[in-house]
Amino acid sequence: MAKSWKEKFFSKENFEIKTIQKNFWGHVAGSKMLIPTPLMIQEYINQIESGKVSKIETMRNDLAIENGADFTCPMTTGIFLKIVAEYNYEKLNQKRVDICPFWRIIDPNSKFSERLSFDKNLIVSKRNKEDISV
Repeated sequence: MAKSWKEKFFSKENFEIKTIQKNFWGHVAGSKMLIPTPLMIQEYINQIESGKVSKIETMRNDLAIENGADFTCPMTTGIFLKIVAEYNYEKLNQKRVDICPFWRIIDPNSKFSERLSFDKNLIVSKRNKEDISV
């Protein structure tokens, strides 16, 4: 049976910093790459003020700097951001109040938003409620 979004969210407890052995995503061999956790990504998003947005690239850069790495792995960031969004979408449907505002970092017009299980109009609606232009 497949893991739930909640199980996926809590499955990786510790971040890692790895020294890459070969060039990767524009970074040279020997660079330090942060592999974050879903919780790190959620905590970052939770700090974005209501009515404000951030970019995924900005989050990756900030997380790398905060954790002493040269860059944050874009692939795991994408995977874990999806986990954060899907898990919090489930919580939203359960009428819970402890929702991470994933709509502040996921652009509804991005290819990333197309990979989510829910319609991007939810992101648009949430942004409109916070007076965030789309």
